[in-house]
Amino acid sequence: MINSNPCIAYLMKDNSLLLQILTIAHVYAHNDFFKNNRLFREGTRAEHTVEMFKNHADRVREYIRDPSIGYMKVEKVLDAAHALRYQCDRTIGAKRLTEDELRERLKNRSKKPAGDFPLLGPKPSYTDEPDLKRLPLEPEEDLLYFIGTYGRLESWQKDIIDIVREETRYFVPQIETKIMNEGWSSFWHYMILNRLELPQRLHFEFLRRHNQVIRPYEGRINPYFLGFKIFMNLYEKNDRKTDKVFEARAVERDETFIRRYLTKELCVEMKLYEYEKHGSEYVVSEVPDDKGWMKIRDTIASAAGFGSLPVVRVTDWNRKDNTLLLEHLYDGRELDLTYANETLKHFVDLWEGKVILNTVVEGKKRSIMCDEQRRITMINAEP
Repeated sequence: MINSNPCIAYLMKDNSLLLQILTIAHVYAHNDFFKNNRLFREGTRAEHTVEMFKNHADRVREYIRDPSIGYMKVEKVLDAAHALRYQCDRTIGAKRLTEDELRERLKNRSKKPAGDFPLLGPKPSYTDEPDLKRLPLEPEEDLLYFIGTYGRLESWQKDIIDIVREETRYFVPQIETKIMNEGWSSFWHYMILNRLELPQRLHFEFLRRHNQVIRPYEGRINPYFLGFKIFMNLYEKNDRKTDKVFEARAVERDETFIRRYLTKELCVEMKLYEYEKHGSEYVVSEVPDDKGWMKIRDTIASAAGFGSLPVVRVTDWNRKDNTLLLEHLYDGRELDLTYANETLKHFVDLWEGKVILNTVVEGKKRSIMCDEQRRITMINAEP
């Protein structure tokens, strides 16, 4: 379904009668979530959604039809922009400061040293007095914004980047509430269909369909299952009243929802555990006992939404040779080098200059360099 105003949903002609009923109930709950959750209220303009997608599609088609641009060039920019799209500003509804506003703020704030990480490429200047001529003025997490603003791009390329950025903002609330959103819809389709007094034949099909949706997965989390169980537990613990579930739906995102409402009892009931890979074997590292359940809860919460994605930001730009320095904010989870290397190549496709990424590989600080020919080099940043 599409988060527009009104919401748009589609039913398959080949669905059984019961599946149509269940889908309608499920979709209406999504509709309610889109309208009332604060991330969607602050982060999307539902009344303009359909118009936005149509307008974007028309502009891209125009560039494809332009003989001086064509399909291949457009596809290259789109591929690169989509590879970087989720390295964006993750604060929903926040106003971006202009350069002048940021400079004014930095004048009143002393700049502390960034540590002893040996940086390759251009070296930032860190003094008590901030360098107000350097770019970015402070680390920039919205990579496409930086490329679109300062990159050596043609106007149509910048427009495509703006299109991808705008559509990404539409999807950010959905990424941040995947577990809640699907859990909410599963909770309400279950509540609604149980109150419809369906004929026995349809009710049996409903139970089968519902259990297929919320069944647990081995080795990974089913968002429908986790969200449904938390909402149902919240409903039952509050004397089967809906006030608390509506409150949670309105104000939480997946991370806070899990930290606040995933209990030890639920961890035990759902048989949640944590495991780690040691060599070629997987070893259970946490079970839902008196202490382990909290570690399990925190691990799931930390990986929810954008927590599953690394944070990479622009820290410095040498304008003489157009070399850009990126920093991966290491939180104990290392980058998948296959993806990292390919993503750097896409970055170079848009930036048209050397790009250097500082990260951690096998516990040691490393720098990954991608040159203008898309060649990848790994360089030790420490002995």
